Amino acid sequence: MEPAIQGAEELLIITGSMGSGKSTVLGAATDLLTLQCIPHAAIDLDTLGIFHLPVEVDGSNVLVRNLQCVWRNYAALGLSRLLLARAVETRTDLEACCQAVAAKRTVICRLRVSLETMQRRVRLREPGPFQQDFVARVAKLEDMLDRAQLEDFSIVNEDGPVTGVAHEMLVRASWLGM
Repeated sequence: MEPAIQGAEELLIITGSMGSGKSTVLGAATDLLTLQCIPHAAIDLDTLGIFHLPVEVDGSNVLVRNLQCVWRNYAALGLSRLLLARAVETRTDLEACCQAVAAKRTVICRLRVSLETMQRRVRLREPGPFQQDFVARVAKLEDMLDRAQLEDFSIVNEDGPVTGVAHEMLVRASWLGM
């Protein structure tokens, strides 16, 4: 029998469409927390969900199971704060993330960027055979996020310093003082 998962006291989810800067802001936020000696873990869920399964295999909950496993390891080390980067498209996705880490308090920050900037970033970042599909997905995902309205607050992440965006996010989430 597996031991019970120690829940995350604080879960901060960074959401936004593709190219909004979730991974970059996640990295800057963890740097800021580290400089303040605030114990935490940071997970980019896109990297936990890179796989291609055989057609007959149902992989619908692999991402959540991966998150549970990684969080269990962090919790065993005594961590209680978790930063996640993920485009949270539906309330069901949000609830799955919160349950996977048994979050007691969850704050969701949505990064806002112009459609043109996100598409440009995705074009630069994704030079492979799926580039056009990814660029087209930017607008669809942005529309889904607009309809879902899951964020507690939004921050513009157009072209300013990413450290400033991360700092504002951490302050608004009450993870850092002014």
